[in-house]
Amino acid sequence: MEKSSSVLARLLAALALVAAVVAVVAIVSGPTSDESHLGHRHRSGQAKHEGEGEKQRTRAASYTVKSGDTLTAIAHKTGVPVAEILALNPEVDPQILIAGQTLKLR
Repeated sequence: MEKSSSVLARLLAALALVAAVVAVVAIVSGPTSDESHLGHRHRSGQAKHEGEGEKQRTRAASYTVKSGDTLTAIAHKTGVPVAEILALNPEVDPQILIAGQTLKLR
């Protein structure tokens, strides 16, 4: 009888742990109180312009890699998606960017 209660206690402890993890994930990933009441409403009296909030694409035709740059950082700086940078520069290894290397952006 002692062994079955020990197994039951271990099972309940494991289930409690899983429930706690699920609760923490739900709380962390849920909207904050500031975000929850905003929803998708626009600012009063102002219409949202088409494309507002989107990063403007760079007018430069190329980008020279600096030390510490990543493709994601370059895409963010220039407004050109990573996939497009890779398509324009098939010889580039996305894991190994070399400072001074020039990437085509258009």
